[in-house]
Amino acid sequence: MDWSQVKTAFPHRRRKNPETQNQLMTEWGRKVKQEAGSAPRVLMEYPRPQMVRLKPAGRYEILNGWWKYAVMDSRRVPQKWDGQILVPFSPETELSCVKRQIQPNEYLWYEREIDEKELPENQRVLMHFGAVDQRCEVYLNGKRMAVHSGGYLPFTVEVTGRLKQGKNILHLCVQDVSDTSFLTRGKQKLEQGGMFYTAQSGIWQTVWLEWVPMNYVEQMWITPLYDDNMFDIRLCINGPACDRQAGICSTAKEMIELKLYEPIIELSEQADGACCFCNAGRTLLRELQVEMESVQLDAVRRECHVKILIPDKKSWTPETPWLYGLGITTGEDHLAAYAAMRCFTVEKDEEGISRLCLNHKVYFMDGVLDQGYWPESLMTPPADAAMISDIIKMKEMGFNMLRKHCKIEPDRWYYHCDRLGMLVWQDMVNGGSSYNMMKLCYLPTLIPFLFARRKDQGNKNYHKTGRGQRESRRIWNEEAHETVDLLYNHPSVAAWVLFNEGWGQFEARKACKEIKEQDATRFVDHASGWFDQKQGDMRSVHNYFRKLKVEKGERPFVISEYGGYAFKEKEHIWTEKLYGYGVYKKPEKLQQAYNDLKKQIKLLVGEGLCAAVYTQVSDIEEEVNGILTYDRAVWKIPPVHHESEKNRIMEAKK
Repeated sequence: MDWSQVKTAFPHRRRKNPETQNQLMTEWGRKVKQEAGSAPRVLMEYPRPQMVRLKPAGRYEILNGWWKYAVMDSRRVPQKWDGQILVPFSPETELSCVKRQIQPNEYLWYEREIDEKELPENQRVLMHFGAVDQRCEVYLNGKRMAVHSGGYLPFTVEVTGRLKQGKNILHLCVQDVSDTSFLTRGKQKLEQGGMFYTAQSGIWQTVWLEWVPMNYVEQMWITPLYDDNMFDIRLCINGPACDRQAGICSTAKEMIELKLYEPIIELSEQADGACCFCNAGRTLLRELQVEMESVQLDAVRRECHVKILIPDKKSWTPETPWLYGLGITTGEDHLAAYAAMRCFTVEKDEEGISRLCLNHKVYFMDGVLDQGYWPESLMTPPADAAMISDIIKMKEMGFNMLRKHCKIEPDRWYYHCDRLGMLVWQDMVNGGSSYNMMKLCYLPTLIPFLFARRKDQGNKNYHKTGRGQRESRRIWNEEAHETVDLLYNHPSVAAWVLFNEGWGQFEARKACKEIKEQDATRFVDHASGWFDQKQGDMRSVHNYFRKLKVEKGERPFVISEYGGYAFKEKEHIWTEKLYGYGVYKKPEKLQQAYNDLKKQIKLLVGEGLCAAVYTQVSDIEEEVNGILTYDRAVWKIPPVHHESEKNRIMEAKK
């Protein structure tokens, strides 16, 4: 992609001066702020619990903490630095200690020293970036190692041979054109307001080093074959079957060793992941060794498959989140992972109504919209415990599903949903050029029978939804498939939501078919809100202003957004501005309105409603329609029941 064309295709819009804002902060943010004066240990938990690399490799180093930064008007390496930034918090955030909005014509430079006392022989070194928004160039000891574009997806740079013993200098050069282009941006906007929020830039997820064997498992896909009582495991191995560089092809058979460990329900509030699923002390259920039958993908990558039978399977549900342990060994690479037995299907109930089913049983998915924003750190959770708290609080509200809206979280968030028992509907992050909100949002939600019908193919329709550029459409397709690969192994992920309210929507029928071919194990909501193309596993509507009702049809019917009632909790608001869908001035009136809505939802389940998503977990900036305040300090809508979630699950285990 020619980045210079992206920059000039859309004129730069200077952000207006924001309204006076109260600097809200969560309890976790305050702790980070207090420790910032010393050597802060920020988000130091193991970043990838679904794939833990064990010894003799298995060494890793998290690079979060103080880095140097400078904002430049060119791509030249700074001769002088502006100060220090606390990574992985974006410069626009309070916790970064910078608090500066990066503009589309500016370059954000980072510098960090890496001191390596020893470098093991016969190992590779990988540098992982959780997410850097939007385009990033990586330099190590003066050499450019990689370029990556896409602000929500992780990427990895191999630095073997460039990382040396002793002092190393890492540089990053980042540019973020935000919503002035067609690139993926989610809810970020330079001129924030209403349902769009402060734009952020640069590193916003964990950066870490990992040591791996010369031939290592680069990626794996674990598929539960629920009806066959098996896990199907596909591995992508970085390393050829023969060592061509050395000119040696061994005659010894390559073997995969696979171990299956007893399932557990892990409810510890501070479960690290690097230790919880390393399988130590767990009962071994099955063990097998099979000869590796590889399919060579290219000169240095190959794939292989293996299946393992599950004795006396225990099914994963939000009420009983059983997770099996897996041990995988290929050559010198030793991995610990986890997996779950569950399946998602569309089946008809006794009355002939198409329903969403979990493990072949009708299961109403009672969800809440989760955008994952924090007042002091925007999209970056201020702490691992903050992510856990949101999930547990929504379970206390009685919800069993979170719709992750226009954002991809760090891997640990999905891990906590897996182990705590919370279904996830995952949005693809939206992009495209500027949207006509009157035509795309306001009229369709107010008068759907006139404005909620639109085709999404052809140049004329592409321009109406912000997808006039072919490159924009290519990027969305590429990132959508990367998202599926990224989150494929998480049993909590139940559905892929491709397009939201027409934002950047195009060729949804085709996209749905391709995602289904990539992942046939989950539901696909191809058009959440409106502009339905009669495709996917569900008919998905948003309803904020009309009486809630069920539309009969062959596909299961879901209300994928509703509610959004606004209420200002004094001393816990970000601004005096207010945005929501129905405003209440007294908490008791808000509670009553919410209770009435939930009663309506309960009645509609009998008529065929299969899922519903209340807006939303917390307030965000001008939006004050959360169940919690933005700083998570106050329940604006308290739980209606007080049953301990942990006690309920423990009782289910018995």
